[in-house]
Amino acid sequence: MPEPLATPAVVFAQGLAMGAGLILAIGAQNALVLRQGLRREHVGAVVAVCTLSDWLLIALGVFGLGALIQGSPLLLEAFRFGGAAFLLGYAVLAAKRAWRPASGLSAAGSATSLGATLSAAFAFTYLNPHVYLDTVVLLGGLGARQPPELRTAFAAGACVASALWFSLLGFGAAAAAPKLQNAHTWRVLDGLVALLMASLGLQLLLQPL
Repeated sequence: MPEPLATPAVVFAQGLAMGAGLILAIGAQNALVLRQGLRREHVGAVVAVCTLSDWLLIALGVFGLGALIQGSPLLLEAFRFGGAAFLLGYAVLAAKRAWRPASGLSAAGSATSLGATLSAAFAFTYLNPHVYLDTVVLLGGLGARQPPELRTAFAAGACVASALWFSLLGFGAAAAAPKLQNAHTWRVLDGLVALLMASLGLQLLLQPL
């Protein structure tokens, strides 16, 4: 039976699904967006920085570095096994947090300036290896495998997932504040993150990029 023909809509959906699956993990960047949402402080600015930064890195991966990695078997294997090790290690950390959860995120604390908040957002984005693994290496490598005329659709899907997720975290956090400050909720969330990261890590180990 012949394989189904790839179309921009199908590839867009693939990019959307892959971007959503990778960005769901609660790390330093997402926790910052959640906290700002809980505090109702500089939410739009933080969401914009994280979203636009993701778009930049996704584009770099799909149209630049991702293609370079895809064309080099040595680099591809290095990122494959390095990414798998990182994801499995992250899964272990999330599982430990799920086993012994903290008290949850708190909206308490003194107000911070816009400059300080944006500095934290840039640091948690560009100094965070998890961000590069998701956007440049994993999404970039997958996007680079698409035919040149379909790479824009894949990148657009991943970018939409990023924009939706950060907007949901930032602007939806206040409404969900009682649940987000509950330790049991974070135990469940970290448990799901551990399963997702372990699944992605094992996929990298068992299936070439």
